[in-house]
Amino acid sequence: METMEIMKNGFKCRFCNSGLSHIFISLGLSPLSNAYLSQEQLDKKEPLFPLDVYVCDKCFLVQLPEFQSPEIIFKDYAYFSSYSDTWIKHTSAYAKKIQCILNLNQRSLVIELASNDGCLLKNFIKMGIPSLGIEPARNVAEFANKNGVETEVAFFGKATAKKLVSQGKLADLLIGNNVLAHVPDLNDFVAGMKLILKPKGIISMEFPHLAKLIEGNQFDTIYHEHFSYFSFMVVEKVFQKHGLKVFDVEEMPTHGGSLRIYAKHSGNADRLITNRVLAMRKREFDAGYDDIKFYEEFKNNVQLLRSEILRFLKKVKDENKIIVGYGAPAKGNTLLNYCGIDSKIIPFTVDKNPVKQGRFLPGSRIPIESPEKIKEVKPDYVLILPWNIKEEVKEQVSFISGWKGKFVTFVPKVVIN
Repeated sequence: METMEIMKNGFKCRFCNSGLSHIFISLGLSPLSNAYLSQEQLDKKEPLFPLDVYVCDKCFLVQLPEFQSPEIIFKDYAYFSSYSDTWIKHTSAYAKKIQCILNLNQRSLVIELASNDGCLLKNFIKMGIPSLGIEPARNVAEFANKNGVETEVAFFGKATAKKLVSQGKLADLLIGNNVLAHVPDLNDFVAGMKLILKPKGIISMEFPHLAKLIEGNQFDTIYHEHFSYFSFMVVEKVFQKHGLKVFDVEEMPTHGGSLRIYAKHSGNADRLITNRVLAMRKREFDAGYDDIKFYEEFKNNVQLLRSEILRFLKKVKDENKIIVGYGAPAKGNTLLNYCGIDSKIIPFTVDKNPVKQGRFLPGSRIPIESPEKIKEVKPDYVLILPWNIKEEVKEQVSFISGWKGKFVTFVPKVVIN
């Protein structure tokens, strides 16, 4: 939907269709966070879109308008799960755990939505469990297929679900990790999940928890590729509307603090609601997640953090010290663009992913180099943009201690160590 059309017709809640007027936070104009630039694109103007986040005063879903279609966002996707050691360990541990819980075997079918490069599914394949990935980014899906993970290129929803069901493909375990936020048509997506799940099947989903975003000043996890930001309260409502029941929840450290929920068909009486579900409901209710006033303080906290970041960078410049980046994550692009940081302040960042190397960050146009560049330059500070895996990064770049270099993170506050 075009920007002017949204402004003219208003923005409706993607879950309950109510009109939206309450701003959760405004982060200014920003390019798409995964639209990395080539050298040839540097002389062209980038499209910028308002990064204005709303909160629905009826259902309390926090959300962004759809300024760019998923087809454009995922046309040439640069994120590959397998380049994060932390995520590889996380998926391996999950696969072993859920296989034991559900007693999955060669007669089962595991389906993962937004399966990326097959990082998770390959764990089930090694155990002899039939698996199928559904991934919208063709370049990433091709990589998965070449590495032995059967992957269909498709945007998941009711149409895709009906097609797979007609082929006899129904899930014993339906997984969706870090996909719910990327879905513009939320109701179609969850309705599709209902269709493709076996009567006794289980849904397992992970998504960043809105509570952690608010408590940790995680404004950088907001970008156009993330259409929605979920509290547990809202997810329960969404699933319930489509005949699915959340029966368990776990808190995970991934992506700065995520929830892993387990759901079933509402008519499946095999699994009881756990105490963890009851406790999470109470926690969010007591905090005020069902009161629009609760959401108003976040913008003030983020503005204070922005001022703190800029004061630190001014001090670095005044002392003639060098600060470079580590990583080229989408969250880093939101932070850099909101704070007005460009290559004059941070001359380059580095990333393990060769797909990103040689490109430039959108908006800030900071060049992306190989990690070896840090050894050449010997900077005073290394800013860890993917702060959610900061321990992994510190281990990989521990050699900066050789010249007394220091690591910096900016979220939830400026920390130097």
